[in-house]
Amino acid sequence: AVRQLHREFLRAGSNVLQTFSFYASEDKLENRGNYVAEKISFQKVNEAACDIAREVANEGDALVAGGVSQTPSYLSCKDKAEVKAVFRKQLDIFVKKNVDFLIAEHFWERTQGEESYLSAMLLEPCYLTTTPLPGGGLSAQTSRSTHLITMLVHHLQMCMKKWGDFYSFTPVFIILKPRIVSRWDVQNYARKAYDLGIRYIGGCCGFEPYHIRAISEELAPERGFLPEASEKHGSWGNSLSMHTKPWVRARARKEYWENLKPASGRPYCPSMSKPDGWGVTKGSRELMQQKEATSDQQLKELFQKQKF
Repeated sequence: AVRQLHREFLRAGSNVLQTFSFYASEDKLENRGNYVAEKISFQKVNEAACDIAREVANEGDALVAGGVSQTPSYLSCKDKAEVKAVFRKQLDIFVKKNVDFLIAEHFWERTQGEESYLSAMLLEPCYLTTTPLPGGGLSAQTSRSTHLITMLVHHLQMCMKKWGDFYSFTPVFIILKPRIVSRWDVQNYARKAYDLGIRYIGGCCGFEPYHIRAISEELAPERGFLPEASEKHGSWGNSLSMHTKPWVRARARKEYWENLKPASGRPYCPSMSKPDGWGVTKGSRELMQQKEATSDQQLKELFQKQKF
């Protein structure tokens, strides 16, 4: 299943396959009832992630990026030496497996990200991804996908102004669920990011192969080819040109989908919702690491807090 998922992203046009090793740090694999580290071993999980990613990358022209995980040790306020040791263990495997580069993926807290970046200097290059939303990662609030896309492009503009060409080689991620952001939103974002000079564009939580395919199709003129997955997919709804109803046939064009503003019309539909933002950060009780699975009493306390 893991191999096939990699293959779907490759067919969608990915130039980079990231090892599926997010939250595969040793401490996370023994946190809150997760006993994978004891049953299989932390090393085997991460080595398998590297081997499978490399196997599929060799089927095409793709690089392999080692995904450096966040660590609950940091949020549990363990000292710097312990936190760096957790990162080091995962990085040692990436060095052993000779990945092409590293991604310190989606660090909520800047300090934790800096620590992983310093540790990762034993293998270069390394890309650090953070959360650019207002209020910081753990307390970030988002609304409509179209609003968020605009917000992210504005963030890119600020970064380009601050760091210039350096930032054009830094990854850009959209942290969204697939039912919030459509492939049309992603194509729009990819075009705006590319026009700003960004040359490494991807997705994080919730991104599926068809989102990556949308980026590949939008940037096909610049790349000089369409991804393999596009062989079974008509661009911009062109198959609607065969529809019986004329108003549906009229949707078979790029301009229609570029300007589409999807909404269900219901007052509390997902496109108008906001995710929970409790404002918790490093040291908060709810973030503390524990080996035992979350108890029913702990869940009741969380459910009660969520109501307010």
